[in-house]
Amino acid sequence: MDFKPLPFPLVDFHIHLVQPRKKPAKGVPAYRRPEYGEAKEQIHRRWSEDYDRPWRRAFNFPDPETDIPPLDEAIRRWQAEAARYNIAKLVFVTGGGNDRLSQVVQQDPATFAGFAHHYPGDPKAAADLERAVRQQGLKGLKIFAPLLDEPLASPLFRPLWEKAEELQIPVLVHFGILGGGGGIASGTNISPLSIEPVAKAYPGIPFVVPHFGCGYVRELLQLCWSSANVHVDTSGNNEWLRWYPESLTVEDLFRKFYETVGPGRIIFGSDSSYFPRGFALRYLLDQLRDCYHLAMKDEDLALIFGGNALRLLKEEGRSEEEKGEGEKQGQGDGKGGEDA
Repeated sequence: MDFKPLPFPLVDFHIHLVQPRKKPAKGVPAYRRPEYGEAKEQIHRRWSEDYDRPWRRAFNFPDPETDIPPLDEAIRRWQAEAARYNIAKLVFVTGGGNDRLSQVVQQDPATFAGFAHHYPGDPKAAADLERAVRQQGLKGLKIFAPLLDEPLASPLFRPLWEKAEELQIPVLVHFGILGGGGGIASGTNISPLSIEPVAKAYPGIPFVVPHFGCGYVRELLQLCWSSANVHVDTSGNNEWLRWYPESLTVEDLFRKFYETVGPGRIIFGSDSSYFPRGFALRYLLDQLRDCYHLAMKDEDLALIFGGNALRLLKEEGRSEEEKGEGEKQGQGDGKGGEDA
């Protein structure tokens, strides 16, 4: 599909680098819900697959490839996607662990940014975050809240929040149903409101809630009203809207958040992940159309689709000379490592 480049830097703040499926090492807390047993988990996966096929068909998306490519091939593919659609920055919020994702970012820091993603309840979680940011070049932290049994405001996570505020990095926290149809729909931290005490205690952390709250629109709006350091990202197919009790569209969501939190706290993301689809251009075009229908100002569009992300990543003021130098540093032999 042909794409006319936008008149401002485009940043995709929400991408997943596909990773090989693996089980956690022995003795390491699994960053997931308690085990149901392999046989039942296979049933749950089939449920998800049965729900996934119809929405992919609705968007005319191909099925994901079954073989995960080597890391160097994944890097080349995403570089090609960035060039094809004139994307200034691709932000990987997960990618098979901090070590693996840091290899991607270090290959091309001008094009890629990455978020740390490790079990937040580990005693070394804060130290791992500091290493990820200061030594490995990652720019933020990603957490799946429904997978955590302890409240986000628990003292267990306090060292992690303190470190994130010290590092002045964005923290992206997924709330609401996790995994779409067949996924997780309950839990201690299922609602965005569960992070309200944390947002108040650590005002220096810019929190980002993806997918317009993923079914918890009212709660996310209340959270944003309560805590001015909370942002919303627009990523994904937002399939949850089909299962929402009231009639609601993505354009309705843009209108409501634009009128309340304003353009400075809305961030575009695609939730792209697999190939052969690659960058989900359809999501970008649909969201741009919605914003045009709402007669948003050009300067507000520039914030939503790139400027806000660059600000949170602290790359807002990068000059062309600095960007060119970063591109030189990012040129390597393209060899990636195995999943850590």
